Amino acid sequence: MNFAYTIIYVPDVAASLAFFEKAFGFATRFLHESGMYGELDTGATTLAFAAHAMGEMNYSSGHVEAHSSAQPLGMEVAFTTADVAQAHAQAIAAGATELAAPAQKPWGQVVSYLRCPDGSLVELCTPMGG
Repeated sequence: MNFAYTIIYVPDVAASLAFFEKAFGFATRFLHESGMYGELDTGATTLAFAAHAMGEMNYSSGHVEAHSSAQPLGMEVAFTTADVAQAHAQAIAAGATELAAPAQKPWGQVVSYLRCPDGSLVELCTPMGG
Protein backbone atom coordinates (compact mmCIF):
# COMPACT_ATOMS: atom_id res chain seq x y z
CA MET A 1 0.00 0.00 0.00
CA ASN A 2 1.27 3.49 -0.89
CA PHE A 3 -0.23 6.89 -0.18
CA ALA A 4 -0.60 8.32 -3.66
CA TYR A 5 -3.19 11.13 -3.71
CA THR A 6 -5.06 13.67 -1.67
CA ILE A 7 -8.01 14.91 -3.69
CA ILE A 8 -9.88 18.02 -2.58
CA TYR A 9 -13.37 18.57 -4.01
CA VAL A 10 -13.76 22.22 -5.02
CA PRO A 11 -16.18 24.46 -6.92
CA ASP A 12 -13.63 25.44 -9.60
CA VAL A 13 -10.67 23.13 -10.27
CA ALA A 14 -8.77 25.59 -12.49
CA ALA A 15 -9.15 28.36 -9.89
CA SER A 16 -7.82 26.10 -7.12
CA LEU A 17 -4.85 25.07 -9.26
CA ALA A 18 -4.10 28.74 -10.02
CA PHE A 19 -4.40 29.70 -6.35
CA PHE A 20 -2.05 26.94 -5.19
CA GLU A 21 0.44 27.95 -7.89
CA LYS A 22 0.38 31.60 -6.83
CA ALA A 23 0.17 31.01 -3.07
CA PHE A 24 2.54 28.08 -2.63
CA GLY A 25 4.56 27.82 -5.85
CA PHE A 26 3.32 24.41 -7.01
CA ALA A 27 3.07 24.01 -10.80
CA THR A 28 0.03 22.47 -12.42
CA ARG A 29 0.95 19.02 -13.67
CA PHE A 30 -2.37 18.15 -15.28
CA LEU A 31 -5.80 19.68 -15.90
CA HIS A 32 -8.34 17.48 -17.67
CA GLU A 33 -10.00 19.11 -20.68
CA SER A 34 -13.37 18.86 -18.90
CA GLY A 35 -12.02 21.10 -16.12
CA MET A 36 -13.33 18.62 -13.56
CA TYR A 37 -9.98 17.22 -12.38
CA GLY A 38 -6.46 18.55 -12.03
CA GLU A 39 -3.18 17.81 -10.28
CA LEU A 40 -0.30 19.83 -8.90
CA ASP A 41 3.34 18.82 -9.13
CA THR A 42 3.94 18.31 -5.40
CA GLY A 43 6.44 15.46 -5.24
CA ALA A 44 5.85 11.82 -4.29
CA THR A 45 2.26 12.33 -3.14
CA THR A 46 -0.09 14.06 -5.57
CA LEU A 47 -2.33 16.90 -4.45
CA ALA A 48 -5.30 16.94 -6.80
CA PHE A 49 -8.58 18.79 -7.14
CA ALA A 50 -11.89 17.49 -8.44
CA ALA A 51 -15.14 19.30 -9.09
CA HIS A 52 -17.98 18.76 -6.64
CA ALA A 53 -19.92 17.28 -9.56
CA MET A 54 -17.28 14.57 -9.82
CA GLY A 55 -17.93 13.62 -6.22
CA GLU A 56 -21.63 13.36 -7.01
CA MET A 57 -20.78 11.00 -9.89
CA ASN A 58 -18.47 8.87 -7.74
CA TYR A 59 -20.70 8.41 -4.70
CA SER A 60 -24.37 9.20 -4.25
CA SER A 61 -24.44 10.04 -0.52
CA GLY A 62 -23.08 13.58 -1.02
CA HIS A 63 -20.36 15.45 0.84
CA VAL A 64 -19.73 18.68 2.75
CA GLU A 65 -18.50 21.37 0.40
CA ALA A 66 -15.62 23.04 2.23
CA HIS A 67 -16.19 26.44 0.63
CA SER A 68 -19.80 26.46 1.91
CA SER A 69 -18.91 25.52 5.48
CA ALA A 70 -18.64 28.38 7.99
CA GLN A 71 -15.77 26.55 9.67
CA PRO A 72 -12.92 24.68 8.00
CA LEU A 73 -13.33 20.93 7.69
CA GLY A 74 -11.53 18.77 10.22
CA MET A 75 -8.69 17.88 7.85
CA GLU A 76 -5.78 19.74 6.38
CA VAL A 77 -2.93 19.54 3.93
CA ALA A 78 0.45 20.58 5.32
CA PHE A 79 3.45 21.99 3.51
CA THR A 80 6.90 22.30 5.02
CA THR A 81 9.05 25.34 4.42
CA ALA A 82 12.08 26.93 6.03
CA ASP A 83 10.34 30.33 6.10
CA VAL A 84 6.78 29.97 7.35
CA ALA A 85 6.28 33.72 7.81
CA GLN A 86 7.18 34.48 4.19
CA ALA A 87 5.09 31.62 2.81
CA HIS A 88 2.17 32.64 5.03
CA ALA A 89 2.33 36.24 3.77
CA GLN A 90 2.55 35.07 0.14
CA ALA A 91 -0.55 32.88 0.58
CA ILE A 92 -2.51 35.75 2.14
CA ALA A 93 -1.47 38.03 -0.75
CA ALA A 94 -2.79 35.34 -3.13
CA GLY A 95 -6.20 35.28 -1.41
CA ALA A 96 -5.94 32.93 1.59
CA THR A 97 -7.52 33.83 4.92
CA GLU A 98 -5.40 33.66 8.05
CA LEU A 99 -6.67 31.27 10.71
CA ALA A 100 -3.53 31.35 12.87
CA ALA A 101 -0.43 33.48 12.35
CA PRO A 102 2.99 31.83 12.36
CA ALA A 103 3.89 30.77 15.88
CA GLN A 104 6.64 28.74 17.50
CA LYS A 105 5.26 25.52 18.98
CA PRO A 106 6.65 23.94 22.18
CA TRP A 107 8.20 21.11 20.14
CA GLY A 108 10.21 23.59 18.05
CA GLN A 109 8.27 23.92 14.81
CA VAL A 110 6.99 27.22 13.46
CA VAL A 111 3.40 26.64 12.29
CA SER A 112 0.60 28.69 10.73
CA TYR A 113 -2.87 27.92 9.40
CA LEU A 114 -4.69 29.32 6.38
CA ARG A 115 -8.01 28.80 4.68
CA CYS A 116 -7.90 28.81 0.90
CA PRO A 117 -10.58 30.42 -1.29
CA ASP A 118 -11.90 26.92 -2.11
CA GLY A 119 -12.40 26.28 1.62
CA SER A 120 -9.49 23.88 2.13
CA LEU A 121 -7.34 24.17 5.25
CA VAL A 122 -3.56 24.45 4.85
CA GLU A 123 -0.89 24.21 7.52
CA LEU A 124 2.49 25.74 6.81
CA CYS A 125 5.28 24.47 9.06
CA THR A 126 8.99 24.11 9.37
CA PRO A 127 10.20 20.52 9.03
CA MET A 128 10.23 18.51 12.25
CA GLY A 129 13.61 18.77 13.91
CA GLY A 130 14.42 21.83 11.80
